[in-house]
Amino acid sequence: MRVLLYAYNYYPEPIGIAPLMTELAEGLVKKGHQVRVVTAMPNYPERKIYPGYRGQLYKHEVRNGVEIDRCFVAVKPQPGLIGRAMLEGSFIGLSLIKAISGWRPDIILSTSPSLPACLPVAIAKKAFRCPVVLSLQDILPEAAIQTGLLSNALAIKVFEKLEKFAYASATKISVITPSFAKNLRAKGVADKKMACISNWVDVDFIAPRPKKNNAFRRTHGLENKFVVLYSGNIARTQGVRTIIHSAEQLKNNPHIQFVVVGEPSQLAELETLSSQLKINNVKLLPFVKRADLPEMLAAADVSLIMQKKQVVGFNMPSKTQVIMASGRPIIASVPLEGAAAEAIERSNSGLVVKPECPTGLAIAIQKLYNSPELVEAMGDNGRQFAIRHYSFRQAIAAYENLLASVLREESSRGLIPTQPVTVLTPDLRTAERQEVRERTLI
Repeated sequence: MRVLLYAYNYYPEPIGIAPLMTELAEGLVKKGHQVRVVTAMPNYPERKIYPGYRGQLYKHEVRNGVEIDRCFVAVKPQPGLIGRAMLEGSFIGLSLIKAISGWRPDIILSTSPSLPACLPVAIAKKAFRCPVVLSLQDILPEAAIQTGLLSNALAIKVFEKLEKFAYASATKISVITPSFAKNLRAKGVADKKMACISNWVDVDFIAPRPKKNNAFRRTHGLENKFVVLYSGNIARTQGVRTIIHSAEQLKNNPHIQFVVVGEPSQLAELETLSSQLKINNVKLLPFVKRADLPEMLAAADVSLIMQKKQVVGFNMPSKTQVIMASGRPIIASVPLEGAAAEAIERSNSGLVVKPECPTGLAIAIQKLYNSPELVEAMGDNGRQFAIRHYSFRQAIAAYENLLASVLREESSRGLIPTQPVTVLTPDLRTAERQEVRERTLI
């Protein structure tokens, strides 16, 4: 198949959906397909275009067999409504030119966010006369509204119309959890238009490693400490300040050490808060290189997932699968009825506490500190669950099968995959029944 992947985020961005889209594109190439990616100049999470990509309208690259066409975006570190409109507008216009000027794909695989990207994708669909599969990684604008990122009434109305258009114009929609499907079903999207494919983790790359002689621990003076690790974006949706307040409550235990890894510009606020609280049990560190990620994860005794209480429950942080694969237990400060909490409870891989509750988080940390056997058992549970449910091999096969099935359904228009592929993607009702069954067994 000739696949055009339309994704705002891509390598070398280190977090969010960029690593997932990179692995998906490269995985399809390894399976014999031709993939071209249309994406923005890398800018996340700093919200600044990376050195080496600045001052260019377009940039073409080939990496691991994937053709990458990048376009300039008018990104600002803290964009308001006008800044956001400029960002989305620049990506829509410039990416469309690059998309339709390249080779003709058999199928377009589009990711959301960015939601406004559904407009150039729809134009490319018409220009190339090919189907579109929408990989829905977040449900917008609901997530943005409930976290306060989107409050302008006109902007909300525009984004709600874009959401309806995105679902209507896609030939098929891939959702990452049955909770997403339930949300879309309530908005009138038919079951037959959706397929459920969980996000994944490379369980060979992210794998349990010993804490003893760990390079990350040695470098940062963490030996003989009970390390509580948070690594990832520090944004309005995460509620990471809760970690600092929990650290204050546990400051009298010299063995518990908090480590927050993130973008340096985002760590400044946490540094200020730590100074105000006069605590010294929190280390604030910059992101590590991707090659060093498994060693960093192995340095933890427990890893954290943080969300604010108003975050919509269907949101599923991609770090969930990564932590499970690392063989470390999770403490998730997330909405109790959300997808993340559900996955952790199903897998028995950690503890779930109410979001934005420093005392609850501190109690959970103290519980695991006092229970080394439970720490080991939960870490093992998460690892085995990741292997069974979130392996990349399963995900890439499911995406390949989904793309092939859409092409077969569109064969009357001459869209036939280059190789026959057995379609294994489960229907949504089956996925939901299996989820309930597994939860009951656990």
